[in-house]
Amino acid sequence: MARQVRAEVTRASVLMAAADVFLRLGYANAGLNEIIEQSGVTKGALYFHFSSKEDLARGVIDEGQIRLTAGMTSVSDGPTPALEALVALSYVAIEAASSDPIVAAMLRLQHEIGDYQGTHGNVVSSWQQGFERLVARAVEEGDVLAEDDVSTGTLSTFLLGSLLGAHVVATATGAFDDLPRRMERVWYFILPGLVEPSKLVYFRQFASWRLLR
Repeated sequence: MARQVRAEVTRASVLMAAADVFLRLGYANAGLNEIIEQSGVTKGALYFHFSSKEDLARGVIDEGQIRLTAGMTSVSDGPTPALEALVALSYVAIEAASSDPIVAAMLRLQHEIGDYQGTHGNVVSSWQQGFERLVARAVEEGDVLAEDDVSTGTLSTFLLGSLLGAHVVATATGAFDDLPRRMERVWYFILPGLVEPSKLVYFRQFASWRLLR
């Protein structure tokens, strides 16, 4: 049991050090020697858990996905109306990336490696499935207008693409600190196409309140 605990502590130390190095240097420039030095483990200990830099990066993506999903599930699986949950989720992702370097590294690595894969599949596909469930529920609850020629899958893809796009642009231009305000603006312009006019003021105010929170 003590050996297993030590192994888990070692693995966690390697992942945290790797996340920091990947965030500072990017995937291409990060080296295993620097990660080993920063984590304080031996080369043998690192290779016991991860066979290569790519394997280590996938491990960071997996752990970041677990942590982000936990935060998102607490919002999406609760009693909150689905459209409010969708708005809240866009800020939960920003908050997680701001406070947890492993989540931040996960979001960066999936772009830099380019295939959006952890070891358990495509991380963006799992987010899209969650968005589609929420959009379908928002339609059932009467908050999102149902158009005959627009499926919930198409709408969820558009929403996820808009929110991820805001994150990519802010990160690429060094404006991550401004991302919450930009996210509020994304919702300001998207909401008129989602809700009936009588609900527009409320949901815009909700997006602004979530920003200030």
